Amino acid sequence: MPAKSKAQQKAAGAALAAKRGDAPESKLRGASKQMEESMTEKELEELASTKRKGKPEYVKPR
Repeated sequence: MPAKSKAQQKAAGAALAAKRGDAPESKLRGASKQMEESMTEKELEELASTKRKGKPEYVKPR
């Protein structure tokens, strides 16, 4: 599942770093904290590796 926005891609990257132990979990906030708790490493990798070109910075929630 590709990221829908740059913000989502950044949050997934932060969550992935924490899950792998490269960054402390205590630094996570908001969406990245929820992602780290609820998603697998593979799912986070898919979101974080999405190309950012052409993506909006944010997508408004419905």
